[in-house]
Amino acid sequence: MKDLTIALAKGRLANKSLKLFEQIGIHMEEMNDPDTRKLIFVNEELGLRMFLAKASDVPTYVDYGAADIGIVGKDTLLEEGRKLYEVLDLGFGKCNMCVCGPAEAEEYLKHHELIRVASKYPNIAKDYFYNTKHQTVEIIKLHGSVELAPIVGLSEVIVDIVETGTTLKENGLKVLEVVCPLSARVVVNPVSMRMEYDRIMKLLRGLRSVITDV
Repeated sequence: MKDLTIALAKGRLANKSLKLFEQIGIHMEEMNDPDTRKLIFVNEELGLRMFLAKASDVPTYVDYGAADIGIVGKDTLLEEGRKLYEVLDLGFGKCNMCVCGPAEAEEYLKHHELIRVASKYPNIAKDYFYNTKHQTVEIIKLHGSVELAPIVGLSEVIVDIVETGTTLKENGLKVLEVVCPLSARVVVNPVSMRMEYDRIMKLLRGLRSVITDV
């Protein structure tokens, strides 16, 4: 029997995911060691393997079957757009994808004007403006602090993740429209779901049992 392989998005999502796994009796002690150089972590008794990956790579590993299961933010899933089974909302890492900008930018949105939109998530931004709002815009992809874009005149608005909104307020920006809610999700490779249905469903039932209060 082959090991089930789980890819976790590095950072807070991985830490919270590991705590959930521990609650259902799945322990990967070495993953909690900040000094470890290991890339793959194995629990031979349970037939499980786990590894950490950059969030944007997790859907790729699952799509190609290098991982059977992945845990990653909804923002990454929407941006990557891969054909995976999204099977469980873990309920943590909650925030919103929003259109933000200075207060006067509300008029551009209201009147569907041709504007520039800066974002680290160009696919999400394009889908929202073209398919939901039916507004033609120019999308500018950025990799750093997108809040800077409307301040220096690169764009009229931005599309970005908003948790507390503090950074926006400090820079004279505000949430203008909410694109969608975000949180950590469990995704499964479609072939793995067919081949390892019983094992995967057992794992999902365990996770559901400890997130009922979310």
